[in-house]
Amino acid sequence: MKTAYILAGVLALTMGVTGLTAQAEGRGPDRERASFSELDANGDGEVTLAEMQARGEARFAAADTDGNGTLSVEELIAARADDVNERLERRINRFIERADDNGDGVLDIEEMGPGEERVADRFERLDTDGSGGLSEEELAAARDMRHGHRGGEGRNDG
Repeated sequence: MKTAYILAGVLALTMGVTGLTAQAEGRGPDRERASFSELDANGDGEVTLAEMQARGEARFAAADTDGNGTLSVEELIAARADDVNERLERRINRFIERADDNGDGVLDIEEMGPGEERVADRFERLDTDGSGGLSEEELAAARDMRHGHRGGEGRNDG
């Protein structure tokens, strides 16, 4: 029985430390990475347990939009959605910056696509029987190739 209590204590301690580390690294519900200065609320150069707990409580309170002291499925989804949307927007902006050849801030079909010549080359490689069209089997083989199931069938390397 004593061993069970010890194991339970070790498990609780491990979970607590893991939770604090995740919170500091920004792996919690909103995945927002906190800077050291944000964690070190009093600016003394050290992050205390109380500061970590205060940050966690503030994040919980922000997600608890109805203020009832609990987080519903809807509140958790809403908290994550904001973070996901922000990250998606940053990724899309980086993509546009890289692909926007004419610098107009939007992407046209030429900037988005691989180009007619490259598409034609891919199509020709997928059309293993040379019929000018892609059969269900040829499309299945293309999907398998794209997803890493390289069996060698249906390939035209030449």
